[in-house]
Amino acid sequence: MLEKINLSKKMSKKECRTRMEQLEPQLSLLQRKLKSYKVPVVILFEGFGSSGKGTMINQLIQPMDPRGFKVFTIQKPTEEETMRPYLWRFWTKLPENGRIHIFDRSWYTKIVEARAEKQKSREKSENAYNDILNFEQELAQDGMLIIKFFLHISKKEQKKRFQALEENKETNWRVTETDWKHNKAYDEWSRAYEEMIQKTDTSFGSWTIVEATDKEYARVKIISTVVEIFADRLAKEEAKAAGKTAPVEPLTGESSEVTFGSSVLDAVDLSKSLTRSVYKKKLDDLQKRMALLHSELYKQRIPVVIGFEGWDAGGKGGAIHRLTKTMDPRGYEVIPTAAPNDIEKAHHYLWRFWNHMPKAGHVAIFDRTWYGRVMVERIEGFCTEDEWRRAYNEINRMEAQMADAGTIVLKFWLHIDKDEQKKRFEERMEDPNKQWKITDEDWRNREKWEDYVKAVDEMILRTSTTYAPWIIVEGNDKLYARIKVLETVVEAIEKRLK
Repeated sequence: MLEKINLSKKMSKKECRTRMEQLEPQLSLLQRKLKSYKVPVVILFEGFGSSGKGTMINQLIQPMDPRGFKVFTIQKPTEEETMRPYLWRFWTKLPENGRIHIFDRSWYTKIVEARAEKQKSREKSENAYNDILNFEQELAQDGMLIIKFFLHISKKEQKKRFQALEENKETNWRVTETDWKHNKAYDEWSRAYEEMIQKTDTSFGSWTIVEATDKEYARVKIISTVVEIFADRLAKEEAKAAGKTAPVEPLTGESSEVTFGSSVLDAVDLSKSLTRSVYKKKLDDLQKRMALLHSELYKQRIPVVIGFEGWDAGGKGGAIHRLTKTMDPRGYEVIPTAAPNDIEKAHHYLWRFWNHMPKAGHVAIFDRTWYGRVMVERIEGFCTEDEWRRAYNEINRMEAQMADAGTIVLKFWLHIDKDEQKKRFEERMEDPNKQWKITDEDWRNREKWEDYVKAVDEMILRTSTTYAPWIIVEGNDKLYARIKVLETVVEAIEKRLK
């Protein structure tokens, strides 16, 4: 496919200047207007070595307000980045609403390199591309505009540019032995790039191939393409604001209503309990084992993610306290999840959780999690039905990426009945040291108990997987609940270590 591209296209400097005099003001205006509609934008550049990515990025940003964009140069991953799931470092670099982030190389670079150098099998690259497609689709569905450029030059042109750089004392450092190896293996790289384009050219993230031999031609093509895509998106935003949008089509494979029959929670035996003497004995043994296991996790560089969800007053805090009692505080973090702040609201809803993913050997404990999207946000109307329905697959994919990176993922639902919750609420109100734990919102949520039962039931059925299972904890007896959480965590870690 790439060999059929006409790389002889040229444009005179005079014509380029004339075109840019028209395009640059348009680009500047469109940037401001998209910002007013809070549209986040990602523009990424891939291409052969010395195809001019840096130069083209510099030309693109000249007419733009520098307060509204940021440029990222993607090098080999740092040690910190290699200790987390592959897409973590890109999730953490995503723009907030209204901003533009430009990538000089991107999430595609590592896969293309591995394919060109035959370090990754076709099956593994297929899985990696599927992860990327899911990533881009999630961003696009959340409103992000994704623009992808591939800068194409011939083997002969690449060699010519390498030689020119080497002959100049000020630029010869930029050409390495690896660059010459890539030029020699140009055909292998070309095939890897073709595979990348063919597998990831989509309606929500299409590739624009830029004939980059002539810099004037490439500059005009890139900026005119951005202007055209920006203008198209702006027209859609204006139509939406005017109420002229078509109704949203249901997602493929998603019904408007799902009926699962009797609730998963109905089958939970809340009579389970422990005597205090048995509790103390088990607690002491489990906490000692947890201390040793935490040390071994660090030695073997195994990351752990533990999520806690449950009814208000369900005992999440108490369970987390007993779990972490003997753990080294330098090796774990407890992340309390409240309503998103303004910065978090300006990003994809999973962004703030990706920012807290643990590096290898560390433990992240979430006191409430990303499942707020399919519970409180669903019930209170803080997101659309389309958003919470597609969240099940988005969450499953995120957790699969964690597991693929070697992370132990456990999710606990601490379950109590309505009477037990009322009893705990009243106890909190009567205790001056615990009154801060109870709010008017807690009482209001009780009125929607049945709505939450339905949402929790669907959540568990849709997102309990072999790699990230839900563990329902019988929580009417706090002692029993704390021991079950500890036993589950200890057993999961011991199983992995074996």
